[in-house]
Parts: sequence; C-alpha cells; structure tokens
Amino acid sequence: MMNSNHYVAIMAGGIGSRFWPMSRQSYPKQFLDILGIGKSLIQQTVDRFAKFIPLENIYIVTSDEYSTIVQQQLPQIKVDNILCEPSRKNTAPCVAFISYKLQQINPEASLICAPADHLILDEPEFERVCMEALGFISKNNALLTLGIKPSHPNTGYGYIQYDQAFITDHVFKVKTFTEKPDFALAQTFLASGDFLWNAGIFVWQIKNIINAFRTYLPEMAEVFDAEIESFNTPAEHEAIGRIYPQCTNISIDYGIMEKADNVYIIPSAFGWSDLGTWNSAYETMQKDINDNAIKGNNIITVDTNNCMIQGKEEKLYLLQGLNNYIIIDTKDALLVCNKDKEQEIKEYVTDIKRKKGERFL
Repeated sequence: MMNSNHYVAIMAGGIGSRFWPMSRQSYPKQFLDILGIGKSLIQQTVDRFAKFIPLENIYIVTSDEYSTIVQQQLPQIKVDNILCEPSRKNTAPCVAFISYKLQQINPEASLICAPADHLILDEPEFERVCMEALGFISKNNALLTLGIKPSHPNTGYGYIQYDQAFITDHVFKVKTFTEKPDFALAQTFLASGDFLWNAGIFVWQIKNIINAFRTYLPEMAEVFDAEIESFNTPAEHEAIGRIYPQCTNISIDYGIMEKADNVYIIPSAFGWSDLGTWNSAYETMQKDINDNAIKGNNIITVDTNNCMIQGKEEKLYLLQGLNNYIIIDTKDALLVCNKDKEQEIKEYVTDIKRKKGERFL
C-alpha cells in the first residue's frame, strides 16, 4: 500500500541551455527524448515516482509557458497538480510554492523534491533509498538530501561533505556544501572519501521545510505567509503573480541547506546522472566500436572516435577525422564543439543571444 502522506514535487522549469541546440527556450530538455528511448525525461521521472508515490500526490512545478507541454506529455497528472511559476527565480521559491500549497492540503505531508531531467538507471535501488529517506524524516526534524557516491573527479557537479559517524545505518550529518570545484579540488574531494555529488534531490516533512524558510529566508516566507489563504483556491494564480516578483532569485541549497543545522544525507548509488551536458548524455548512451554515441540512421563515420553525434533522419552525414567532438544538427542550428569545451556551451548560447537575438534560442 502506498502512503497517502507521501508527495513528490518534480521541478521542471529550467531551459537546459547546455543542451542547445536541441533544448530551446520554447521546448527545453526535460520535454525531449535526449537518449532516444521513446520517452521524454519528465515522462521517465513521473513513471519512476509513480511506482511508489500515489499518482494524485505527484506535482509538477514548471514555468507558465510550459503548462501546455506538461499537460500534453503527462495526461495522467491532474491539471490542478501542475503548478505554474510566472518567472524563473531558482529553486527556493519553487520549493516554497509547493510547500505552502501542500501545507493547506495535508499538514502531515512528507515531500520529495526532484529535478525533472535526471537519469536514474537502477530504479529499484532509487525507490529503496527514497523510502528509507521518507522513513527517516518521518521520525526526525530533518532536511535530507541524497548524495551520489562519486566515480571520478567531475567538475560539473556540486559536492557535499558528510560526517562519517552514522546517525542511523545509512544516514549521516552534512558538514559542508561546495559548488562546482576545479579539477584539482575535485580530485582532493574524491581521495578524501567523505564527499558525495549533490544530486539536488531533497526529502523533508512540509512543516519542517516551512519552518526552515521562516528561519533562514524570512523575507520570502513572509511573502508566502501573507497569501496563505489563497492557496488551493481560485485566487491562487493571482497570489503567485504577486508573490514571485518579491522573491529573491536563490537556490534552496544556498538559501536553506547550507545554513541549516539539521541537514542529513544518504550516500547513494542508483546509476544517477544529472544529464546536465552533452557529455553526460554521451556517457550513458551505447557506443560503436570507435566509442561514438550516434543517434540517427544516416550517419557514416570515417576515422572518427569518441564523438557524440545526433543528426536529422532525412539527411546523410559523413564525418571524417574527428575525435572527441559533439555534433548536433537541428532544423535551424548546427553545433560542432570539442567535448572538452562543453561546459562553455551555456556561454556560447549567451553570445548567440547577443549577436543574433532569440531567433535561434
């Protein structure tokens, strides 16, 4: 039996600029079948949670402009469970929105907050870890996050250091958060054995996260508290329109998790990738004998190795003499970028906007 007090908020408002040119502002990566498996990333995420969370307790928090796409891709989700943000203000206002809404529906709610666009290969293990997390926060005043055991010194992820003394069998106290480090520091973290990748998946009781907002982001909490009677009424949409312009653009990590003294972590290994870049997609895809990850039936490679290649089905591609490149072709844009420079794609997109406007974004 599923627990009616368990809820999920799937955060789906980002624009995925590092996945340009496939990911566009009008149709970002969470709605794309990046890996070519027949389902978009958000559809995979909902399916994953629906195995152990009641479907009526799954909420999507997205941007106003993506509401129609969410309804098209997730017809099983009630329209009332699609929360639309009027502007992008990072993850703290997103978490406050769903938390204040759920507080009015079920004060005993426990909530998992998770991104819409991550890859998880070992779903039974993911479910086991989530249920363990829900069990822990049901008995403790805890803000809990899932950390991923690192396999290499990745500079694209944040890191969390934890105290290696057990709280329970698998739960530890968090010591520090570190934003994306340089390679040398990432190597040091990996060697120390007490750092985990920050997966951006959080678990807590609603009452405890709202108390944390009132303690660590009091100005934001004050704005939400002032409109508390509007949640789950016809006035909610207008209330959110008043709330968001008053909210700071800040992440839940920086706004609360790095400041609170009741933050815990479960070290996890469930085949996770944040699919934040083309290289992370490359790492998860099948490769040919030359280590090329190819999506498309009309792609021929000659003396080409270690490349990520996606083309249009109606077009023939012959690629010769390339090594370690990302090649992505869409109807109006072509990306050819060295894989070592993939972290700079976001900057290239900004440059495109400055030189060409928003036509290609």
